[in-house]
Amino acid sequence: MGTVYSDISVSADGFATGLNQREEAPFGDIDDTWLHAWMFEDAEENRAEVAAIVDSGATIMGRNMFGPVRGEWDRDWRGWWGDEPPYHGPVFVLTHHPHEPIEMQGGTTFHFVTDGIESALRRARAAAGERDISIAGGARTVNQFLAAGLLDELRLHVTPCILGAGERIFDGVPAQRLERVSVRVASRVTHMTYRPVRPAPAASGETG
Repeated sequence: MGTVYSDISVSADGFATGLNQREEAPFGDIDDTWLHAWMFEDAEENRAEVAAIVDSGATIMGRNMFGPVRGEWDRDWRGWWGDEPPYHGPVFVLTHHPHEPIEMQGGTTFHFVTDGIESALRRARAAAGERDISIAGGARTVNQFLAAGLLDELRLHVTPCILGAGERIFDGVPAQRLERVSVRVASRVTHMTYRPVRPAPAASGETG
């Protein structure tokens, strides 16, 4: 069974987006280069981390990450990524409103899941086989998986900026320990990998 992981870029104060996300400003009222320049302007320096983001057999994301449409699906929205999204596999979008699957170029198909994160994870596992599963975001979706104990590995890409408000990683997540797996410092980002520490299963057997 593959690892359930998440890669997410955050500010030094833990925000993955600013306030007022909307179609013309997907990350809210911020300069998006503060959070993501390392992926594009410093791609060579961060090649391994960039490649690992989409190295999965299936992807799960929240509806806010898929697009700005709210409520019923009243327009033909097909994601932010153009005709050929970078996922090249099945993507399960969490939503309260049913939608037929959307097939894109390059092997990406968006599936829409209306019955929660556990159902999305079951479908992603079935689609991924032995490969890993990516929880792509946004922060609220990652927090749901952390709170439910369903995330195996959290990869934070911490950028040297302060946003002050927005969607923050760990909001609503109950107290838990994290094991630090690795830290790598690059020019404009610090890559930090953690694994949630889960209690060991109770020993089975009879007691006298």
